[in-house]
Amino acid sequence: MTYRTVLLGTAAALMAGPALADMNFNRIASFPVAQNIPDAEETSSEIIAATADGMTLVYTDSPAEVLGFIDITDPSNPQAAGVVALDGEPTSVAVIGQTAFAGVNTSADYINTSGHLLAIDVDSRETLGDCDLGGQPDSVAAAPDHSFIAVAIENERDEDLGDGRTGQMPAGFVAIVPLTDGVMQCDAMIVADVTGLADVSPEDPEPEFVSINSENEIVVTMQENNHMVVLNASGEVLSHFSAGAVDLVGIDVEEERAFVYDGVQMGRLREPDAVTWIDDGHFAIANEGDMDGGSRGWTIFHQDGTVVYESGTSFEEAIIQIGHYPERRSGNKGVEPESVTFDVFGGTPYVFVGAERASVVGVYDVTDPANPVLEQLLPSGIGPEGYVTIPERGLLISANEVDGLEDGAARSHVMIYEYQDADAAYPHLTSEGMDELTGWGAISGMVADPESGLIYAVNDSFYAMQPTIFVIDPSLDGPSRIIDAIRVTRGGQPAQLLDMEGITLDGDGGFWIASEGRTDRLVPHALYHVGADGEIEDYVPLPAELQAVERRFGFEGITMVGDTLWMAVQREWADDPAHHVKLVAYNTETEEWGAVLYETTTPETGWVGLSEIVAHGDYVYLIERDNQIGSDAVTKLITRVALADMVPAPLGGDLPVVDHEVVLDLIPYLTSTGGYVLDKVEGLAIMADGTMWVSTDNDGVDDHSGETMFFAIPPM
Repeated sequence: MTYRTVLLGTAAALMAGPALADMNFNRIASFPVAQNIPDAEETSSEIIAATADGMTLVYTDSPAEVLGFIDITDPSNPQAAGVVALDGEPTSVAVIGQTAFAGVNTSADYINTSGHLLAIDVDSRETLGDCDLGGQPDSVAAAPDHSFIAVAIENERDEDLGDGRTGQMPAGFVAIVPLTDGVMQCDAMIVADVTGLADVSPEDPEPEFVSINSENEIVVTMQENNHMVVLNASGEVLSHFSAGAVDLVGIDVEEERAFVYDGVQMGRLREPDAVTWIDDGHFAIANEGDMDGGSRGWTIFHQDGTVVYESGTSFEEAIIQIGHYPERRSGNKGVEPESVTFDVFGGTPYVFVGAERASVVGVYDVTDPANPVLEQLLPSGIGPEGYVTIPERGLLISANEVDGLEDGAARSHVMIYEYQDADAAYPHLTSEGMDELTGWGAISGMVADPESGLIYAVNDSFYAMQPTIFVIDPSLDGPSRIIDAIRVTRGGQPAQLLDMEGITLDGDGGFWIASEGRTDRLVPHALYHVGADGEIEDYVPLPAELQAVERRFGFEGITMVGDTLWMAVQREWADDPAHHVKLVAYNTETEEWGAVLYETTTPETGWVGLSEIVAHGDYVYLIERDNQIGSDAVTKLITRVALADMVPAPLGGDLPVVDHEVVLDLIPYLTSTGGYVLDKVEGLAIMADGTMWVSTDNDGVDDHSGETMFFAIPPM
């Protein structure tokens, strides 16, 4: 291979980011929990807590059956601090001082339920106490005055039994374990009976989550029962009421590979998961849903049962606008808010709402509990489950439970955010401000219009029923904005059998689009000439010479030089030497085809291929990347080939190998916002002044956090 590095720079110095307000939460680090147990087949960070000094994080890892520890003495550089092996699955943890109290599920099955509460010294990792809970624990909370631990004993139902509904014994309850000088008084444990309260299966309560206010009042969610209970420290019921229902209008309820907001769900049960006190009279719930419901939002109640605030569809709509909506969950519960956490930062009270399926943390100012203000949406790992706040250090931490190792997705991560006097770093791209609610995702190829300064981007086949050209107004001073969505049509109907991976301007107001084929699904490798209105005007299939050698991984970018279209092929086709891919040429006037070869980096793991091609000045610029994610990622590059060398040879013979130069290593940019390296760097657009805009493909939020990076690299 012949190449040399021609331009390098630091992401911190060159990458432009959005701006919102003076004080913001920004992610500063991500910790893959597999670093604590590298040999484990699966790891997961679920519920998380912090020691009193704020220097150590403690999290539950149910698949590995361990309690994990992270040293955050330097929160921007978290360090693995080991694990403690348990005799079952930890379900939740709370910390008082340097003592962790972990609920451990040891149930043999859904009928023979059991579990215990362990007290573990964080420093020595020694067990300080062990209380038999008499059932399957779920949530654990510590009283603010350190006088007791409350545990929700769920004794969850077997969803595969019968019709999978509640009404399965044994019933759940709430365990209250008194503490004396931090020592558990197991013999004095109180069993709070919460049967006979709910309208749904009153005989079978399934307590899900507990939170304790400064008056030692315990609020309990019973998710499947759609019910709320408030207890005192003696286990007496102070109040209880139905969590109620919400009317949802204008939501996506079909998993049709398109964003269609015409669905209605009236009387949708909230079925809350997490709960947190905001003050001694109000608490917030995350309405994830389970058996019959899930209202896609969150709610603030007064403890007397009065609804003080209901988000309705507004939380989900905000998530839609930043490209995190999980379309494949439309038929279920949409974004599924699962967790809520409260704390005060800089004098402002905040509620943090985690959307499990959208992998987003919503930051709400709840100075007025009746009128919360959504201040930020933060990117998280896949499946945020638990949160802990350390306001004394200005830190918010999320634990993300999904380990995507088997699916080629990101591992489970703990993510750390800091409350900063700084601009907000996320989102990079939004459709906020459009006349209609516009969803987007799976951004692939891009092209810049030098005259208007706009960028055109296409989505790929994840949204097969809604192929779209997005018109983006890029901004160096705030989130770039999608200002229009041009639907790609054939005969006025959404075009079928497309996998749009590249787009370029045709010079006459329209576009050329490269579609990556999938022969086994009857999707052809082809070029499409598309009008300014999105209607397909012409179709150019591969010539016979390329049809004979094509493979699944085809055109991943397109650019136009004079009358010639150049397409980058992602990976080797049948006639290519190892680690060589084609740059294919098609002359729109003569209709002649040709190609050259490009030698890619030889990877140690996975594969390396091309994801984009853009002509600018005397060069064509390409994205060369591996298919690795996180700490395994090695090759994420912008390279270039001199146009003078781009002389297509006839197909069917020996193709010349062009020399290329490395322009930029993108990994420092991809980690500059504190996250792990995203796999699919797929879009590149170059403005008239040489500014490069780079985007990542979020896979339609399927086995993906949904995070999209869309950033500028100024001319160098």
